[in-house]
Amino acid sequence: MILCITHSKDFYNIDIFFEYLTSKNIPWFRLNSDRMNHFQKISVNENSFELTDESGNTIHSRDIKGVWHRKAWGISTPEELDEDYRKIFLSGYASLRYNLITVLENIPWINPFENERKIDGNKMLQLKLAKESGLTVTETIFSNDEEKITAFFHEFCGGKAVAKLHSLTAKTMNGENLISTMIIEEDTLENISDITYCPMIFQPYIDKAYELRIVYLAGDFFTGKINNSENADWRLANGDYTWSAYELPEHIKSGLTSMMEEMGLYIGAIDMIRGKDGEYYFLEVNPQGEWGMLQNELGFPIAEKIADNLIKRINTHE
Repeated sequence: MILCITHSKDFYNIDIFFEYLTSKNIPWFRLNSDRMNHFQKISVNENSFELTDESGNTIHSRDIKGVWHRKAWGISTPEELDEDYRKIFLSGYASLRYNLITVLENIPWINPFENERKIDGNKMLQLKLAKESGLTVTETIFSNDEEKITAFFHEFCGGKAVAKLHSLTAKTMNGENLISTMIIEEDTLENISDITYCPMIFQPYIDKAYELRIVYLAGDFFTGKINNSENADWRLANGDYTWSAYELPEHIKSGLTSMMEEMGLYIGAIDMIRGKDGEYYFLEVNPQGEWGMLQNELGFPIAEKIADNLIKRINTHE
């Protein structure tokens, strides 16, 4: 059986994944991470667990042979819970979830949980490993210091920078309800004192020809190009923009492969910019970023390839 950790509102990508597994007569179990609370019955000991989900379906850890860590959402709290107990509730269930996950750490995962958590939580490490793998990255500072940011702007940014949160406030395919990348110019610096309440990542603005969303999957590449040169972030490109299939140069594939192997990741959604200067600039990798638009609009068999990779590794593991 393959376990898929996701959330209660997930659709499309995961539906294709389950349909493909069903066509191969491989059992699967959907675990909604946001419902790993009072809606589910969970018992964990030192080397196993049993869980009954909100629909009454039961699974035992001994039956799980592989895991796709599709999405992990925050645990929802009951409305009737007093505010004083909310932190205790969330802390207790977060610990229970983590203990459950570690029971499965020695079977095949996409991606290995600890590797994914480390990379997803450290954009500066991503840039370091990308540079070491021969990819082009821009000067970057992650800071809450107004003076340091202003000095960085004047030294590296040529009058125009981008600022972004380390983690997005929403994860969508169309950019709705999303605090995304912002353009910073000289007059914007006058209002940057509030940065002390919200540290952000700052980089020089790249005069871009287009953006690329690259899905790396164990050495395979599925790349979409969006003809977005006006917005600072492709997620905001909701006009007449379209995705088209794109073939990466071999030296970029080689660099990305080296980087992903160093990160210990089987899959990642990588953002790059092709500058008007012809250079490919690495921005970031989201270990479980969105790719449904690439499968939907370009016909890339990403969900099926994820399943195939897990099946292959499960057979080898056994």
